[in-house]
Amino acid sequence: MIYFITGNRHKYVEAKKIIDDIEMKHIPYPEIQADSLEEVAKFGIDYLKNKIEAKFFLEDSGLFIDALKGFPGVYSAYVFKTIGNDGILKLMEGKKERKAYFKAVIAYYDGSVHIFQGICYGEIAMEKRGEGFGYDPIFVPEGSKKTFGEMSKEEKNKYSHRGKALMAFKKFLNSQ
Repeated sequence: MIYFITGNRHKYVEAKKIIDDIEMKHIPYPEIQADSLEEVAKFGIDYLKNKIEAKFFLEDSGLFIDALKGFPGVYSAYVFKTIGNDGILKLMEGKKERKAYFKAVIAYYDGSVHIFQGICYGEIAMEKRGEGFGYDPIFVPEGSKKTFGEMSKEEKNKYSHRGKALMAFKKFLNSQ
């Protein structure tokens, strides 16, 4: 059994579809403000590694928008809570360049730290479309006309940055 350290049920459900032998465990840990998702994830591992007596992983992700010089990036969760999708769309008003990408970083601890990442390129929609978690209603992945918010979970997992990171993690686990 491997614990997925998260308080986010949406992330857990998405992960469980890819890696069956995991269990959600909610243990709050500080998320430092850093320059990269990898730094944030490694800090989380360092904070938790002496508090959990089992193998575990955590995930951090962010939305990086080219026209906003990578913003919100590592601050994505805070920015979403503060200004939400409406605020991002307001910042994007009048911008023709709408390229963006989602990046997910998984940090796994089994006595050593292992890092896996997934990236999904796409663009910011002109308006919110669909439902979903976080920035899903405003992000259109490359190769699709739909936002993540308009997709089923299975369809989203085909594109998803988190899905790609989870698949890399699963491949690693299967090779052990």
